[in-house]
Amino acid sequence: MAEKEESSVMFSLKELMNLEEDRIKSEEEDRVRVQQEAERARLEAEQRARESEEARLRAEEERRRQEEQRAREEAARLEAIRHGEIEKARAEAEQRARMEEIARQQEHERQLTALQQDEGKRKLRNQLIGVSVGGVLLIGAAVGVYFGVVAPKQQQADRERIEALDRQRRLEEEAEATKKKLAQFEEDKKALEEQIAKATSPEENARLKAKLAELSADKGAGAGARPAGGAAAPPPPSAGGGGKKCKKGDPLCSDI
Repeated sequence: MAEKEESSVMFSLKELMNLEEDRIKSEEEDRVRVQQEAERARLEAEQRARESEEARLRAEEERRRQEEQRAREEAARLEAIRHGEIEKARAEAEQRARMEEIARQQEHERQLTALQQDEGKRKLRNQLIGVSVGGVLLIGAAVGVYFGVVAPKQQQADRERIEALDRQRRLEEEAEATKKKLAQFEEDKKALEEQIAKATSPEENARLKAKLAELSADKGAGAGARPAGGAAAPPPPSAGGGGKKCKKGDPLCSDI
């Protein structure tokens, strides 16, 4: 009986020891699991922090790149506008100079024609006065002088006046054609400048700039071409007359 009780006690103690060992083992496993989970959480947090920092750096780099791109595009747009303004001012100055030269040439032709007409009329009047003083007997001679001398000179003056009017008409037609060409050039240039301002890429911007430069070059080349009708554009006046030969009585020639 005593042995049985002792065996029962030993069994109970063994059970208790087994339970205690299981508890200790379970606590150790829980502690290890908690440590592992904490370490995993720490590593995941570090990974998320690294990814967040990398994303921030990428976003910052992308923002900086976009700002630089916008700055380059804005600089290109401003340069195109400045270039366009310079070209516009130069074209306007050239047009004004051509129009002033044409106006001077027309005024010159008009004054020459007026002088020639006045000179013819003055000669005619003087000759008629001389004939009338000579009396009736010199009427036949006066008539002969008129038809032999005065009439041809009057006809010559009339022909020169007609030629001057024809030159003036051609100059006016050339001025109108130049004005239309300049207006078309301004329209084309303005359209290109608007396209440059709206360009969405550096390649398109450069292509439009090259087209604008080509248009300006073509316009500059056309400015020195001979106008329609085969007549050369009037040369600009030079200091001291530049060796120009003037007709007697020409009011625009100061050397006479």
